[in-house]
Parts: sequence; structure tokens; C-alpha cells
Amino acid sequence: MAVIAVVGGPGAPGATTTALALLLAWPLQPGRRILLVEADPDGGAVLAGALEGRVEAVYGLRNLAVADRRGLLAQTIWEQLIDLSPEGNAERLLLPGLTDPAQASGLAYTWEPLAELLHGIEQQGYDVIVDLGRSGATGTSAVLARRADVVAVTVRSTLRGLSAARPRLAALGEDLAAAGTGTDALGLLLIAEGPYSGAEVSREFGLPVLGELPYATRTARVLSDGGDTTDRRFIRSELMRTARSAADEVQALVRRRRQRLAPNAVAAVAPAAVPAGPVPVGPVAPVPPTPAVPVPTPYGQPTYPDQTYQGHQAYQAHQGHRAQPQGQPGYAQPAYGQAAPGPGAAEPPSYAPPVITTGPVAPLAGLAPQPAAPAPFPAHVQGAGRADEDGPYQLQQPTVTDRQDDDQYPYNPGEVLRAR
Repeated sequence: MAVIAVVGGPGAPGATTTALALLLAWPLQPGRRILLVEADPDGGAVLAGALEGRVEAVYGLRNLAVADRRGLLAQTIWEQLIDLSPEGNAERLLLPGLTDPAQASGLAYTWEPLAELLHGIEQQGYDVIVDLGRSGATGTSAVLARRADVVAVTVRSTLRGLSAARPRLAALGEDLAAAGTGTDALGLLLIAEGPYSGAEVSREFGLPVLGELPYATRTARVLSDGGDTTDRRFIRSELMRTARSAADEVQALVRRRRQRLAPNAVAAVAPAAVPAGPVPVGPVAPVPPTPAVPVPTPYGQPTYPDQTYQGHQAYQAHQGHRAQPQGQPGYAQPAYGQAAPGPGAAEPPSYAPPVITTGPVAPLAGLAPQPAAPAPFPAHVQGAGRADEDGPYQLQQPTVTDRQDDDQYPYNPGEVLRAR
């Protein structure tokens, strides 16, 4: 469906908590999945927060820098995912972020290929939420915001929060207008802490409010510091209800923008259904190359009609302006508006779409062809929680029975502690 960037700012407005709420509340059609990428250069927060340190910090974004240099980015990303689905069916996945801000420098040349890869897997049945945190929308990682279908900025409805957001929104709007897909990609996710309503904030900034999340301390703490996401009271809480409404508004904005930017390509970018049953694993039959016909897309660059990552890789490798280490395919990034290769151009080797199966244990093969049967989800993917005797691994914590009103707790829906 889309690639959504969630941006924070000064004062901990709650970007990661909001991104997690969207991940758990995002409506999924049969056969589709959603992926949350912690791309904050200041470091990830979910491993020590929502997962309470139950998963070792050996998986995640930092491993993609080395994989990209070896030409294995598309294959390695599947080995770094953690299942956050309450049912344990691998429908809601997490790519953990950095464990040390110093690691961000090693990703300077990986952000752009990662942005292309995320748009590639989006065409394979995945929605993608990118948590950019406080500083991810600037610097070398800004390409993730520029290529996103929607850039949702979390803002607190207090005077302090709105004052801090004003210059940041102005700079982000200018960057999207100059190097991105346009300022109409920008929207607000309001944390209703202060006295200002969504209509007032929207009128003041000239931006649409995609959702108003409540000032709910207890529920937000489940997402920021850990708790039972399967608790019925959590699922029916006001925070999760408004998160579902916000997800609907975001999807509506994506459809409007794609209709405006590429009215003739809306059908081409519609997601294909993923098979409901297991897909037999085996060698992929080679497909003879066909002439490439560029189709206009909302990203300002030609896209192949099949809308697969294979088309993106073939186009990028054809450009040839990035070194190919040891003969492996690279991830060359075409400039905006470049023409696709002509009908007589030879097609270089490219990656095949991922093989996906469903069930209690859902293997995800890499996008690259494998010499043998692809490995299933690593053990850590379904081992994020404690093992129940009668069910899969889940995020579990004893339910708090002594419930109190939300306004009795200090609210901090922002980034969680980075050290336990």
C-alpha cells in the first residue's frame, strides 16, 4: 500500500510510540503484512522498551551496512526481522534500530539503497512504516522521508510543542518540495496533551491533521516501556482506537496523492495479493527479458510495469554508476526523472521477489535466489516473548489488574530509555 515516514522532534513528542501504535493498529487485508523500520540515527528504542530487553541486540539496522557493501542488502534484511504480531503469525514485523548512535556513520551510503528496497518490498505485499525519530529526516537519512508516500510528524498540542515544531515543519516542507515528492506528503499526528484542538493546529500550520492521539499515560507506557499488547483493555483503549482511525486517514492521503501524481498508474501500484497457503520452495524459472516501458510513478522516476523489485534492480544496475563488488549486483540509485533503458538494452542479473508462506511459522526467503531451500524465520523472530505451552511466542507480561485513571500518571510517549 505505502511507505509511511513518522518523524519526531524536540521535546520527545512520541514518534516511536506512535509508530508502534500504527504498527499494531494498521488494518491488513488477507495476505498482506506490515513492517516497522527503526531508522532513527540516534538509535532504536523498541528492544529496550516494548520488548523489555528480551531479544539480544544483535539483529537490526546496523547489519545492513556491511550487507550493502557486499551486495547482499536485499537478502540480509529478512534475517534481521522480529515478529511483533500478538498472534505470532509474522504479519507485523520489526527491523530494530541502531544500538549506538556512532553506528549511523556506517550507514551513510546505505540509506538510499534501503529506501529503494523498502519501495520494492512494498510492491510484494508489505506496508512499511519508517520511524525516523528526531533527526532521521535530515542528513544522509533524509532520503527515507523524501521517498515516502506520507511524512507524518508527531506534535504535542502544547504551546511548547507547537513552538518547537514550527521551524522543523517549515524546513521539512522546503526539503520535500525541493528534493522529495511535494509538500502535500506532509501531515500531522497530534498528541492531544495541550489546550489546542486539531482544527486550530491545522489552520495555524496549514497542514492536515491525520490523527489526534489521546493523552493516555498507562496505554502509552505499554508501547514505550513494555506490557501486554494482547490485553483486551489495551486493544480497546482510546489510544489504539484513534491509532486505527489515523491509519485510515494516512491510507486515504496515500490514495489521493497517488491519484494526483500518477492518475494512469494507480492500477499498476495496487498491491498484489500474497498466496494464502504455503508456496512451494524451489528454483525460480528464468524469465526472458522484455522491453522496458517506463510508467510514471509518484516518486518522480520511471518504474517498470511489473512493479517488482526486480524491475528496480535491473534499472539501477543498468545505470552502472555504482561499483559492483566481486561481480555481485549493486544498488545504484537513479536520479529523479532519468529515462529507463531502451528496448535494446541488455538486462543484467536481478533479484527475484521473496517467497512467502503463512502459518504458525512463516518463513521469508530473501529476495536473492538461493542455492538451496531458503532458511525459515530465524529463531529470534518468533522468540521475542516467553513461550506458552499452548501457543506461539508472544509479547506477554502479567496484566495489571489495579487499573487507575490515565491522568494520574505523568505522560511521556516519547523515545524510551536506551539503556536498562
